[in-house]
Amino acid sequence: MPLTATPPPRPRIRFDRNELAGAFGDLGTDLPLLIGIIAASGMDSAGVLIMFGLMQVFSGLWYGMPMPVQPLKAFAALVIAQKIPGRVIFGGGLAIGVSMLLLSVTGLIDALARLVPKPVIRGIQFGLALQLATLALKEYVPADGLAGYVLAAAAFLVTVVLLGNRRWPAALVVLALGVSYGLLFKLDFATAHRAIGLHLPGWQVPTWDNVKYGAILLALPQIPLSLGNSVLATRQVVEDYFPERPLSVRQISFTYGLMNLINPFLGGFPVCHGSGGMVGHYTFGGRTGGSVVLYGGLFLVLGLGFSQGFQQIVQIFPLPILGVLLLFEALTLATLLRDISGSRSSLLLALLVGLLCSGLPYGYLVGLLAGTALYYAMQRGWVGLGK
Repeated sequence: MPLTATPPPRPRIRFDRNELAGAFGDLGTDLPLLIGIIAASGMDSAGVLIMFGLMQVFSGLWYGMPMPVQPLKAFAALVIAQKIPGRVIFGGGLAIGVSMLLLSVTGLIDALARLVPKPVIRGIQFGLALQLATLALKEYVPADGLAGYVLAAAAFLVTVVLLGNRRWPAALVVLALGVSYGLLFKLDFATAHRAIGLHLPGWQVPTWDNVKYGAILLALPQIPLSLGNSVLATRQVVEDYFPERPLSVRQISFTYGLMNLINPFLGGFPVCHGSGGMVGHYTFGGRTGGSVVLYGGLFLVLGLGFSQGFQQIVQIFPLPILGVLLLFEALTLATLLRDISGSRSSLLLALLVGLLCSGLPYGYLVGLLAGTALYYAMQRGWVGLGK
């Protein structure tokens, strides 16, 4: 009887055109947030960009899979809305770093992972998909008027035709389209020239007051989203895409905490892992840590060489292109619901959690708590969502 050949293990790090294409899978989420953060907080753009790039490289090398880092989204929303200064951001980053590290080393994060059921995790991912799709269709695609719609339509068709093509990765073709459009219609050579110059991050030391106010204003609203999406949902995505290389929630929360114990001292914005980021890299071709290392390299180049004109330089890249990348990331996240679609009650619960997460203030906290409570009430027969 012939033996079935065991497929060779995936390499931890690889650099090729597919890894390069995957490297841009999360750009539509990260880039606008970083621009808004720098503008609202007055943080030094060199520190923000360089540390963001270094954390990507660290994560790619540590995990050897497309596990990117993202700016903390609740942090970012509050910073942009309230124009919170950098010193409070550094304190809040240190506070959440300590919190996540404690959850990891004490094992409390494992207890939480055992408590939260899979339909709730899928609901959190679906809620993120709804938010990303809404952002793509309402903010990014219409950004350049009629020309933007035409550009987005062309990028959409290219992506549909080439998605999954290993010879001609969709993301690279779409990005080439966006860069060509930006160079032809948006580039201001004088602005670009003034932006060039070497810059390094400066040393920062958060005070106790910075940590205290940052914890109250920023870390507390962030923790529910981090637990749901950055840790639990990310672990689930690893299980979906890399079943041969299981990761524990303790490992993910450990590196989450570690990064945020380093970032504040060198002017970096707090970061997390994220299921959406991993799905984005995977969707467009990333299969190893190489896609994340390449992504980090992009931000290192921007931070070291172009940080003083960062906000002006990135304006040449058309938002409709980012919108298309973001939309396909959202669609891939939404399709993760398929593994619970055989159970009507599980699917309805996940859809409900997703709507709560995407539609309410502190929605991820509400979705996590309400969804988990409803799941166990269903298990005991107290309520029913159908079979």
